[in-house]
Amino acid sequence: MPANNQIAVNRQARRNYEIEDTLEAGIVLQGSEVKSLRLGKANIAEAYASIEDDGFYLINSDIPIYPAANRFNHEPKRKRKLLVHAKQIAKISQAIDREGRTAIPLKLYFNDRGIAKLEIGIAKGRKTVDKRHAVKERDWNRDKQRLLKEKG
Repeated sequence: MPANNQIAVNRQARRNYEIEDTLEAGIVLQGSEVKSLRLGKANIAEAYASIEDDGFYLINSDIPIYPAANRFNHEPKRKRKLLVHAKQIAKISQAIDREGRTAIPLKLYFNDRGIAKLEIGIAKGRKTVDKRHAVKERDWNRDKQRLLKEKG
């Protein structure tokens, strides 16, 4: 099992987007999907969350098939329903529609009770210049910490 119950992390999300708000959502899974996640296999790098007429869904996430499930396996890139309160869905919908934000998955993990959870970020896309500025700022903070540590 992966360290600290993390299954998949979207590393590019914090680089390509400016995360403004995060929320935790449950995810509706089939048995073979849970088994595959327990092996630490999932990919949420190209996934996104979308509000559709009957709920909130995770689209384009990849949970590979579980070999031991044989014919009872799941479809690897199927649309998965996210479990979120109605008020949170309304808030997300308003941010997406009015403010031009997007909902992207940041991290897929098992909580303390062993339930699969998805951390979703409400984000605004960054332009190339902003990405460079963020990298420059991060490098400067790292160098600053190093200098302060040396002078002690």
